[in-house]
Amino acid sequence: MMIQRLKGFYSAVSKLQPQINGIRCMSSLLTKSDAQERRNEAFNNEKKRQRAAVGRIEKVTVTYQGNGEEIKLLMNKELSTPYDCARHITEGVATTSALASVNGVPWDMHRPLVSDCELKLFTMRTPDRSVNNAFWRTCSLMLGAVVDSAFKDNITCHLHSFTSPNIKSGSFLYDVYLDLPNWSPTLAEMKSLSGLFSQLCEKKLPIERLEVDTGYALDMFQDNPYKTQQIPNIAKFNENKIVLYRIGKHIDISKGPMICHTGIVGRCTINGIHKIKNDAGETLYRFQGIALPKGIILNHFIYSVLEKRSEKLNQTVWMPQRMEPESEQSISIAAKN
Repeated sequence: MMIQRLKGFYSAVSKLQPQINGIRCMSSLLTKSDAQERRNEAFNNEKKRQRAAVGRIEKVTVTYQGNGEEIKLLMNKELSTPYDCARHITEGVATTSALASVNGVPWDMHRPLVSDCELKLFTMRTPDRSVNNAFWRTCSLMLGAVVDSAFKDNITCHLHSFTSPNIKSGSFLYDVYLDLPNWSPTLAEMKSLSGLFSQLCEKKLPIERLEVDTGYALDMFQDNPYKTQQIPNIAKFNENKIVLYRIGKHIDISKGPMICHTGIVGRCTINGIHKIKNDAGETLYRFQGIALPKGIILNHFIYSVLEKRSEKLNQTVWMPQRMEPESEQSISIAAKN
């Protein structure tokens, strides 16, 4: 199988110890799978704690506006989500909805509602810029999940970051530290990554959101030296809170919002891997890809043009900033995650 070829290809390569701000970061005593299980247990525990903290259930009135109709729904405050609302409308609406708008603010489909609100539900065919941004951001999140699972435990792999969507760049991306200083990816390996990405799409996994305190996030990501460096910088702009997203067992950090589930992503190709330098002068690998929403069909020639464009080095850079609604200023060369 392609995944086995990719996982076994570098099994003999020795580990390196990355440097961050002059501090030598020792590899975690936990294996990658152990660290992932520990992170998921922490995610589940905090999710249960937050649900229990809601206490007495209060109701909120949700006014849904769509297809020329208005529907009022009585939902549970801090428990019910736009996805729950969509299921009350029709199963078809729940299946096709990619992103919500709550009082005009882009909102994750699985994020609880906190007050009376006006709700709109967007599909990937809705002419709203926030949907495209959420789609590309989610593709980066999924790319991180794919890369993190593609290599065996004996290959040190630390996810670094992904930038905010910059659609004009022609690709979504994820920057990764890999203990493979002389890696030149083969065509077979690129196809393996694309195959893993496609498998993730086919699973139609929900994309869960959870907001946690800074200390809790630091503990969850203690095995990743890059995330532990970034978390305090992100939190200081966001009232000491960190937003986490989970796909299956993969957990990462992003301001969001994301689309509803991985099945909304259709045709995809991972076809660009470039060596870059971070601010500390370390070598990272920039993984790049292109994808279309499910149901959007392009002919082979046009898609091949997009593929060719996405191979070129995407020069968008990452910097942490505060969470805020989508705006024209949020998409730029100095982008935020």
